[in-house]
Amino acid sequence: MEDACNDQKTLETPLDCSPKRNQPLSKNAQKKILKQQKFEAKKAEKKALIKEQKQRQAERKRKEWEEKLASLSEEEKQKLIESRKEMRKERMEKRSEERERKIEKLTKAKENGQNIVIDLEFAHLMTESEIHSLVQQIMYCYAVNGRSASPAHLWLTGCQGDMGSQLRRLPGFDKWIIEKEDRSYIEALQDQKENLVYLTADSETVLDELDPKKIYIVGGLVDRNRWKGLTMKKAEEQGIQTAKLPIGNYMKMSSSQVLTVNQVIEILLSFSETKDWKTSFFQVIPQRKRSEADSEEYRAEDREVNEEKNGESERKKKCIEVPSGN
Repeated sequence: MEDACNDQKTLETPLDCSPKRNQPLSKNAQKKILKQQKFEAKKAEKKALIKEQKQRQAERKRKEWEEKLASLSEEEKQKLIESRKEMRKERMEKRSEERERKIEKLTKAKENGQNIVIDLEFAHLMTESEIHSLVQQIMYCYAVNGRSASPAHLWLTGCQGDMGSQLRRLPGFDKWIIEKEDRSYIEALQDQKENLVYLTADSETVLDELDPKKIYIVGGLVDRNRWKGLTMKKAEEQGIQTAKLPIGNYMKMSSSQVLTVNQVIEILLSFSETKDWKTSFFQVIPQRKRSEADSEEYRAEDREVNEEKNGESERKKKCIEVPSGN
């Protein structure tokens, strides 16, 4: 909270730094928290069940291995053990190569990748479970970025308090190839202020293309319906540009156009590769958030494309099979 208040020196109009946590929750907010608590309890129960199943499976495999070894001669046993060691070594080498390729890609992205900031200055507006949910989304963002053919250079700004603590508890977080800033983006990137663009559904500017010179900011906020217009207000008070994804140009949403942080990041990464907004939206946005008509239209188009590809393959096949006549 103190950092958000200190940052007001850089704003044209002060942000509201009152302690939002102390405000009484509405009935709807209380219902949402109760629903979230039930969801977390079910998730923990499911996680424990999966862990137990994995343990049973590992025990079963161990017994099968021991029984198999017992049925073999000493020479066959040694050959099987050596073969297994070799396979394990090959797997380890493959993983090591994949890790090196990922590091190389992300290191290059620091120089020429699209800069994308996840703004973490809203932790004081979220419950502990919502912060946990956001941390999981950030972890997913990093994984997806590492797998992307055109990875972005990701920034985490405002990494403090509960948010910073939970992030630092993630396995391997200290080795992530990502910018981690305790400061706000407005401080950390003050010399790039003219290139900052806050992505918010409330903006009137539609994002047509990704400008490599621009630094796109995604608000790290769970359950934005409680805080409508917050990111837009923040950007306006800081005097930075805003834009919204052109979702309405390509599909109708069944509900609000609010997406999770990882969905926004994944859409931007997909567009960097395909240069096609429609493909990016339909690949990332879950069907439950799209209108049924749009979903059916996209499935029909997808079927047509597949039929065309299959038809082309059949034609090529026939051309190969037709005798030359000599």
